[in-house]
Amino acid sequence: MDAVNNKPLTECSFIIMGGTGDLSKRKLIPAIYNLIAQQQLTTFSVLLVAFSATSAAEILEQARPFISALDPIIWEKLCAATYYHQMDFYNEVCYPLLQSSLIDIEKKHELKGNRIFYLATMPQHFETITKFFAHHGIVSNDPGCHLAGQEPWARVVYEKPFGYDLASAKALNKSITRAFCERCVFRIDHYLGKELVGNIALTRFTNRIFEPLWNHKHIESVHITLSETLGVEGRGAFYDTSGALKDNVQSHMLQILALVAMEAPAYLSAEYIRAAKAAVLKRVVVENVTLGQYDGYLQEKNVDPRSTTETYAALCLKIKNRRWQGVPFYVTTGKKLDKKETSVVITFKPAKCLLNICPVTTNTLTINIAPNEGLFLDLHIKTPGTNNHVQPISMEFCHSCLFGPNTPQAYEVLLVDVINGDQSAFLRADEIELAWKIIAQAQTFITPLQTYAPGSTGPKS
Repeated sequence: MDAVNNKPLTECSFIIMGGTGDLSKRKLIPAIYNLIAQQQLTTFSVLLVAFSATSAAEILEQARPFISALDPIIWEKLCAATYYHQMDFYNEVCYPLLQSSLIDIEKKHELKGNRIFYLATMPQHFETITKFFAHHGIVSNDPGCHLAGQEPWARVVYEKPFGYDLASAKALNKSITRAFCERCVFRIDHYLGKELVGNIALTRFTNRIFEPLWNHKHIESVHITLSETLGVEGRGAFYDTSGALKDNVQSHMLQILALVAMEAPAYLSAEYIRAAKAAVLKRVVVENVTLGQYDGYLQEKNVDPRSTTETYAALCLKIKNRRWQGVPFYVTTGKKLDKKETSVVITFKPAKCLLNICPVTTNTLTINIAPNEGLFLDLHIKTPGTNNHVQPISMEFCHSCLFGPNTPQAYEVLLVDVINGDQSAFLRADEIELAWKIIAQAQTFITPLQTYAPGSTGPKS
C-alpha cells in the first residue's frame, strides 16, 4: 500500500465538513499529519468547515494531543496549509462563498483543484450538503472528472453511520445518485482500513491450504466478535438512538462477515470485491437474536432512564447458499464486557478419530483484528514420550513483531485510497441497504432485554 511504500500522492485539498468535531480532531487531522510525515503529502491544503466561531489554530491545538511523537517541522507544514471557514450548512448562499474560499486557497498553494470533501458531520446533514454541492457545481457529476489520471477531480466521503434504518439509507443513496457520479462517492467504514481486515480475503485466496476447505464440508462454525470494555463514554445521546445492532453489527461486523464468506472475485478490484460482498449479504438470514443492556446504562449521561436500547447483541446468522449450507455465523458485540477484542474464529470440523483418546479440541484459525493483531492456527501434535496422545499447539503470526509498530492507521490507509480513487475498501449503495435489511430482520425477533454486569462476558443466557 502507498501508506507503507511512501509513494508520493497526487496533490489535493481536504475539505472537512464538520471540522470542529471529534472525528476531525482525533482521526482526520492526525491521519493527514502522518501522511505529511511519511512524505506522501507534499502539496496540499486543509479547509475545516463548521458553524462555530473559531479558528484553524484553535482546532489544530485541540487535535495536537492525538498526534504521537509530534515533529515541530511537520506540524508547522500542516498549520501553514490549514484554514477555517465558518458557514451554515442549511444556508444556500454560503456555498458560493465556500467555493470562492477554496479557489483562493488553491491559488495560494498552487494546487490543481483536486478536492476531497469529507462529510464528518452528523448524518442528518448529509442530504442537504449533497444537494447544495451538486446545485452549485462544487462537485461535478461528470464521470470523466473522476477517472484515474483525470484532473481536476472531486471526491466525497460519507462517514458512518449511513442512515439510521433501511428507509433513510435508501433516501440518502437516492439523493447521492441524483447529485453525483458513483465514481466520486466513498461511503466509509473505517474497519475496512484495518490491516487484519484487509488481510481476510488475501489470507484465504492466496493460500492453497485454506481455500479448498473454506466451505460447509470442512467448517463447523464462524464466530465474529467485537467486544469493548468501555461504556458509552459521553456519547449517550447518540448511542441511545442507535444501540449495538445499528452501531456495530450493521456496519463493521456484517462487512467482516461478507469478506469471510464471499466467493472468490474475478479480480481483487473495487467492483468485483463489492459485488462479491453484496452477493453474500443478499443471502443472510437471521436465525436467533439475544439482546442485553449493561447494569448502570440507564444512569449514563444523556440516556433515557427508561431506555430499552441494547448495549449487547448476539446473533446466529445463516447464509443460504451452497458454500455455507448449515454453517452458523455467530456475531457478538457489546460494551462494558470483560475484554477488548475484535476477532474472527473459523472452527473446522473434527478430523476422523483414529486414536483411543481423541483430541478434545478441533482446528481453529483465529484472525485477531485488534488488539494483538495477527493470525493463529491451532493444530494437534503428538505429546513427547507417548505413543498416541495428542495436544493442541498454536502457530502464530504476530503482525507488529514482523512489521513493527508503525503500521498505518485505518484512516491513513483510507485517505490514501480516496486520493488514488480506489473504492475497494468502501461500501457500495446496495451493500449498505442489504445490511440494513438484515438489521430489520433481527429487530423482528421479540426477545427480552437481559441485563448483565459490567466486566462480564454478557448476559448469562
